[in-house]
Amino acid sequence: MIKPWLFEFFRAPTEKGVLIQSPRAGVTPADVADEFASFWAMWTRAEGYGFEGIFFSEHHFGPGYSPSPNLLIAALAPVTSKLRLGVMGMVLPYYQPWRVIEEIGMLDHLTRGRLEVGTAAGIPPEMAKVGLGVVEANERNLEALEILDWALAHPGEPVTHHGKYWDFENLTLVPMPSQRPSPNRWTTVVSEASARRAAWRGTRICTGFSSVEQVQKVFGGYREEAGKAGLAVSEDLLGLRRIIMVDRDGDKARDLAAQVEEQVRNMFLKHDDKVNHGPVPDAPQKSHGGIPLSSDEFIAGSPVEVADLIAAQCEATGAGHLLAMLDNHGGPAENRVAFDLFGQEVVPLLRQANVGGEGRHALEATNEQV
Repeated sequence: MIKPWLFEFFRAPTEKGVLIQSPRAGVTPADVADEFASFWAMWTRAEGYGFEGIFFSEHHFGPGYSPSPNLLIAALAPVTSKLRLGVMGMVLPYYQPWRVIEEIGMLDHLTRGRLEVGTAAGIPPEMAKVGLGVVEANERNLEALEILDWALAHPGEPVTHHGKYWDFENLTLVPMPSQRPSPNRWTTVVSEASARRAAWRGTRICTGFSSVEQVQKVFGGYREEAGKAGLAVSEDLLGLRRIIMVDRDGDKARDLAAQVEEQVRNMFLKHDDKVNHGPVPDAPQKSHGGIPLSSDEFIAGSPVEVADLIAAQCEATGAGHLLAMLDNHGGPAENRVAFDLFGQEVVPLLRQANVGGEGRHALEATNEQV
């Protein structure tokens, strides 16, 4: 079975396909309200379609309306009962780690044990706008993870830490999460090195942008390091995020995917290494601003074609989770149609699919189809 999730960037309003990012560009309070209402209608239907859950992304200063995704989780918690809810991932360098731990505890109780905890180091273009360089961000991320991991592994115990960026003793952090031993922890990765670090921490991992071949290498590094750490790896620890275009007319979906791929590539090219203050550490070479981008990222076609392509990539990599980004269809109305089509016809097929644990069998078939 492949577990399908929504991955929500939560885009700002568009006008003829162009993002409206500020009042000067024409956005009004009504536009914002309509955008929230449109996404809310999809999120509250996701449970009925059989989605495993929703992962929100955290982004700042740009075309997304999710700078504080924990607020969205808190809002959805009382109107859902089965959906897992999380962030992929919470950008730790921007926060006090003790505050993050407290919010995790609150959200796990508000969701009645349905919280997923995902973390990320952040992306350089956003860091640069607040004067945060890549080196410092990664140092902060690793130190915050040390604090977070210890606190979640020792629920109810006072937390003490003496480090470069944080220094405190005997903090009582309440409430602690309701899930025991702790909520599922996820790490977003783009490289084999970061996947290996996640294996030693014992977290699940999720990746995107990369080719199937590169994902195999990333997941392979995770499996190898997990073996050294004594962690048994199954498909349930591995997630693959993809941008998906689905339409009953498969050719129409593929034409749209080509346009979206060009837009994404152009966006990446705007953030070269000078803007980024250096490439993302440990990222593969030949990437845009340190983030790899492959055509395998864009999955398009009819519902059956999309399900087959997803299943092939998951089989090739061994991923048991598919995080579907469905908000690139042109506007709120088009996105809702695609969401309903994916939920009604693709989700059931994914839940019937089988995934091999080692992810070695379907790469050739995948490359022929993508």
